[in-house]
Amino acid sequence: MQNEQAGRPSSRHQKEPQTVTRKQLFARAALLFAGLAIVGSGAWAQHGRSAGVPLSPLGIGMEEWPYPFPVRLLPLEIEGQQVRMAYMDVASMDAGNGRAVLLLHGKNFYGSYWETTIRALAQAGYRVVVPDQVGFGKSGKPEISYSFDLMAAHTAKLLDALGVQSVAVVGHSMGGMLAVRFARTYPERTTHLVLENPIGLEDYRFQIPPQPLEKLYRQELEQTDPEKIRAFYRRYVTQWRPEYERFVEVRSRIAGSGEFPRFAKSAALTSQMIYQQPVRHEFRLIGVPTLLVIGQRDRTTIGHGWVPEEALKGLGDYPRLGKDAQRDISGSRLVELSDVAHIPHLEAPETFHRTLLDFLSSGGSNKR
Repeated sequence: MQNEQAGRPSSRHQKEPQTVTRKQLFARAALLFAGLAIVGSGAWAQHGRSAGVPLSPLGIGMEEWPYPFPVRLLPLEIEGQQVRMAYMDVASMDAGNGRAVLLLHGKNFYGSYWETTIRALAQAGYRVVVPDQVGFGKSGKPEISYSFDLMAAHTAKLLDALGVQSVAVVGHSMGGMLAVRFARTYPERTTHLVLENPIGLEDYRFQIPPQPLEKLYRQELEQTDPEKIRAFYRRYVTQWRPEYERFVEVRSRIAGSGEFPRFAKSAALTSQMIYQQPVRHEFRLIGVPTLLVIGQRDRTTIGHGWVPEEALKGLGDYPRLGKDAQRDISGSRLVELSDVAHIPHLEAPETFHRTLLDFLSSGGSNKR
């Protein structure tokens, strides 16, 4: 899910023997039916194979899914539960500049989609810390009371464990909401704040009524059809590219996991968190150097499938919302990308990285 997939079989094949015995045929048939039995319970198998996409289910911890850099786990205790938070900690590719950058993912994504951004930052001398928030990616999926305050505290605990005193914070989509809360809670640890097409630029409660958790959970459980999942992700970009298929594959294969209901429950709980915990009214209180990078063709909003589409009209107007945010965040800088939608770091990576690095090199200071 918002790099080329590793671990694919080699393209070289050995020649098949010219003759196949009856015993070999029965053995091959047994393997085939065993494989079908394994994947037959998964929704991905029920809806058929998309081009080049494996049929096998994927655990909700994405254990078999490759990340571009080594993944480590931070143990946490949350509401009496033992949970592990996954993260990548990537060193600069040279002597380094003594600074660190924290990358915060969106709700329907996870840390690995920052790969090109990690490489651009590391090449420029930055240490890069990329957590999968609890409830996402390779981290645990507990049934807890999710909150941005809790996520910010976990992120600060991760930085403490790594010995990182302060960071430039980059947040995309839901990660933008978390980035705002982190910068507000830990201003002394935040040297720069970068909001990349963040959701939460408006308070959704003004137009969308509250939704019961049971309804959100049921809707998550129903998200098993790869074609519908693909259509969901298409909303995020102006043009669909083959590399985006990985998001469809991950989400579809997770639907085949025996633990999928637990994944769906955490997804429903974090949807409710986004709705119930707006950060829009905190913008005037942000006191760190802030950059807004806003794709002008983005119309992302929560509420699709919750209420009639008519009720969502007027929401997700990013060209207007970006300007409003810039007005309310004192001294902030706004960069508008004309032919980009929700994910600038994937849709226009060169422009995004150039803008990001230029901003990070100005103002503020990173203490380590």
